[in-house]
Amino acid sequence: MRPGSELTVILHQTRSPDNLGAVCRIMANFDFQRLILSEPITRDFVAAERLAVKSDHVLKALTVAPTLAEAVKDCVYVVGSTSRTQVEGRSPLTPEEAAGRLAEESKRGRVALLFGGEQRGLSDEDLTHCADVLVIPTSDVQPSMNLAQSASVLLYLCHRQGVEPSGPPAEEPGARLGTLGALSKRMRETLLAADFLNRQAPDHVLHELEQTLMRSRLTQREAELWLNAFKHLGRAVTPETPRE
Repeated sequence: MRPGSELTVILHQTRSPDNLGAVCRIMANFDFQRLILSEPITRDFVAAERLAVKSDHVLKALTVAPTLAEAVKDCVYVVGSTSRTQVEGRSPLTPEEAAGRLAEESKRGRVALLFGGEQRGLSDEDLTHCADVLVIPTSDVQPSMNLAQSASVLLYLCHRQGVEPSGPPAEEPGARLGTLGALSKRMRETLLAADFLNRQAPDHVLHELEQTLMRSRLTQREAELWLNAFKHLGRAVTPETPRE
């Protein structure tokens, strides 16, 4: 199955209008159309047109998100591309595995391929928004790839997944990351109030819990159920402020 219409390309903190234009052209090459810029450093879309040959429709239709959380909120699955082979708590996918996983998860809803900025790539914090990470194997002589080059490798592999679905869609849509983000916020508040999280360093355990939720492949209904459960639990563990 080809992720096709369900695939979103997200460029996080992109600096170069040339890279932006080149990615638009590559997306047009393989018939992908949904592009989001997350916290872009460049907004020079006119300069990007120089390399966006016959892909104006991609460039003009892109959307800009103020944060990475906002960019991924409608997705049920995100895989982040990194040149780092060692990411704590993660076993990187190969490009072929990532393309296959994107195709499979697209049965549940919108999926995203996330690329970091040219200077520093994706940070550990950025990768907390990803269910998986992928690494393109490269030579030790030059381990890092240009943004547009990485996009060409990965979008070609996504295109190679085929055009027709290989199986029925999921019976229920998957949990959107926006809902899981709201659940994470409620979990933080409630678990801090219950003294479950270390107040000086709550993020490590919280991120583990978030990754568990991502791997569990919740449906949207199940995620909303968890969210409502934590809303009620939060009221029980948080004392009400007395009225004056």
